[in-house]
Amino acid sequence: MLRIHYADYETLRAHGEETYPNECCGVLLGKNIAGEGNGAAAVNHVQQIVRAGNTRTDSAHNRYNIAPQELVKIQRQARALGLDIVGFYHSHPDHPAQWSKTDFAEAHWLSCSYIITSVEQGKAVLTNSFLLSGKTEEDKTFDDEPIQIDIAPNVAEAAAHNQKGQA
Repeated sequence: MLRIHYADYETLRAHGEETYPNECCGVLLGKNIAGEGNGAAAVNHVQQIVRAGNTRTDSAHNRYNIAPQELVKIQRQARALGLDIVGFYHSHPDHPAQWSKTDFAEAHWLSCSYIITSVEQGKAVLTNSFLLSGKTEEDKTFDDEPIQIDIAPNVAEAAAHNQKGQA
C-alpha cells in the first residue's frame, strides 16, 4: 500500500498538469513500514515529494528520465532528513494511468511505488500506483497498489461542511 498526504497527492497531480503536454517526474521520500500481522503488506509512507526535471529531449511527451546526478542529490537530501526513496511519480499525457513496457523496463527500484497520473487535455484525471515487486531484475513485476490518502482534520472538516451546504 502507498500512503500519502492529500497535499502531496494533489501537488504531484498538479505537476503533471503544469508540464502538459510533456511528462512530469519526481521522487517520493518517506519510510517503508513493514506490515503487521499475518501476511500484512508493507506500506510505503510518503512524507515528502521532490520534483525532478525530465531530461528526455527526444520524446518528453511520452518518456521521462531523471538525471543520475539529480537522483543522487535527492537521495542525499532524503538521508539528511532520515528518509528513504520509497517511490517515483510521472504523468502520462493523453494516455491511461497504466504502466507501459518502457516504464517497466526502466523501473529498477524493487519495493518502491511507481505512481502514474493520466493527464487528459491538461487536466489530471486518474492516478494509480504500482509496486515493483520481486527480488531481482529477472523476477520483478508491477503489482497494482492501493493508495491511502491522508486528509488533514481541518481539510476533512471543511469538505464535510461544504457537502452539508450543498444538500
